[in-house]
Amino acid sequence: MQSPGPRSAITVILREHEQLSTVIEGMRRFVRLLAAGAPVPGLMVFRAMLYYIREYPQQVHHPKEDRYLFTPLRDRTDEFDYVLAELESQHARGDAKLINIEHALTRYELKGTPALRELRATVDEYAEFYADHRCMEETLILPAARRLLTKEDWAEIDAAFGANRDPFDGVKLEDDLGKLFSMIVNTIPETES
Repeated sequence: MQSPGPRSAITVILREHEQLSTVIEGMRRFVRLLAAGAPVPGLMVFRAMLYYIREYPQQVHHPKEDRYLFTPLRDRTDEFDYVLAELESQHARGDAKLINIEHALTRYELKGTPALRELRATVDEYAEFYADHRCMEETLILPAARRLLTKEDWAEIDAAFGANRDPFDGVKLEDDLGKLFSMIVNTIPETES
């Protein structure tokens, strides 16, 4: 029944978690640079970060976790029902948190410096929210999945996470989002001035 070792889906999940963490840290650096009065790329770069999060983790990654990882784990044990319910709830709440950041960004664009504190607070809140979410998945759910899921479960999970992640008709979204991710990472300075 048990399947030995990590599966390719786990590698994909961990890589996608790291990419999202990198984008979120880029958002944090962006607002810190704004607050310091340091030069930053145009606000379109910040909007690109929000777009990346909405289109990839929110539309592709999280739904696949819910369907292909959480559901079979729930079928094998009820030990993690509370954690799985919380993670699914967080997946759903992520969109509302992104909308809060978008609204704070728009207020900053309209009001300038007086609205910066709110923008920074909403970005920091989202970063902490996601860090907690990632920690629960990586320290509780992935080890449980490794231990409890069958080879058949893993075959389906590996296929889902290894497949072309294209939520739109015929568009090579993964390649486009990969390019967007690279642009985001390369645009935001590593260190603050």
